[in-house]
Amino acid sequence: MGNILSEKIFQINIVKNKRNEFIEFFEASVSVKKIDNMPKSDRIIIMKRFFTLSIAISSIILALFTSCTKKAPKDDKEITLVMAEVNPIDTVAGKMDEAFKNKVEELSNGKIKIDLHCSGVLGDEKHVMSTIMGENSSIHLIRGPANLSSYSGGKSVKSSLLSIPYTFKNDAHFWKFASSSLAQEILDEPYKSGLGVKGLFYAEEGLRHYFSTSKIENVKDLKQKKMRVSGAVLTGLANAFESVPVEVKFTDLYAAFQTGRVEVAEQPLSNYLSNSFNVVAPYLILDGHMLGAISVMINAQCWDSLSENQKRILQEAGSYASQYCRTITAELNAETLKTLKDSGVTITEVSNTKEWQDACSQMRQESAQVDLDLYQKILAMAD
Repeated sequence: MGNILSEKIFQINIVKNKRNEFIEFFEASVSVKKIDNMPKSDRIIIMKRFFTLSIAISSIILALFTSCTKKAPKDDKEITLVMAEVNPIDTVAGKMDEAFKNKVEELSNGKIKIDLHCSGVLGDEKHVMSTIMGENSSIHLIRGPANLSSYSGGKSVKSSLLSIPYTFKNDAHFWKFASSSLAQEILDEPYKSGLGVKGLFYAEEGLRHYFSTSKIENVKDLKQKKMRVSGAVLTGLANAFESVPVEVKFTDLYAAFQTGRVEVAEQPLSNYLSNSFNVVAPYLILDGHMLGAISVMINAQCWDSLSENQKRILQEAGSYASQYCRTITAELNAETLKTLKDSGVTITEVSNTKEWQDACSQMRQESAQVDLDLYQKILAMAD
């Protein structure tokens, strides 16, 4: 009993850390200008964070006492799995998460409940990943990156191939890969290598584009711009484009634009709009340097505690959510682009990406060496 209580106390302390992260976000926001003088969009963001965090703290503490642990019996008793999402519910990722949640609860007749928390209220991606990769994690599922190289402890991982710029020619190319045995091979890698997570399925948010506080018309305009990065791929791109890389948490990015700490960042269209980045960085260039490949993962210890039937339900729901994502991505991104144009965002289209590809050609070649044979097979799927 003492060990179990210690684990629960440890997990509750994790929730308290999320509260502290929000306080830091709040202080960073109000330090720029007093809240009464803030634009309405800024106040809405802060209010949403406060509301969702309050719900998160209450529901996670409840879930701690009903979720899976190392000693959980392998039967179909009712369980609650906490799921983290850094983006708002109205993004491609958020909508896909919701579809996954609903399908899991439907297939399990309510015996598996997914406690979904969006908008980064459980912490930024790095914090959640460090939590979910450990034992007795208070978070069980995450919609995270497809590329896990930032969390592999310096080891080469095959998933890094998915973030090489200009790998996927279009959506059809990616989805052909996502439903292949190659995708399953990469999804299984972190579990087999002992990284602490098991990949369930892949999806995508559409092409990723750069946005800025000033107009960008070509790759040369990025030179010496302070560019937000997170991980080796974005840092490599910043260096290739001769920008100044600045490490910033996703949850701090809005405030970083306000303070001038960064001038350029990149996201899929829906994330750009839903996080109100168009307010602080109203210049968008459709360079499409990467396709926003994402994955849903589960804590390995939690996975091992599930019955075969529960595992089947999660995998079946994952296949459903992946296809749902494919259905809504193009439509949602088209609607988002129209909304951005109507809101006054300056949008620059790129008719030929050759200069962009040439600028990062060395980086692309070096990155493919992780598993050149596998990478060539992924490229060949475009044919």
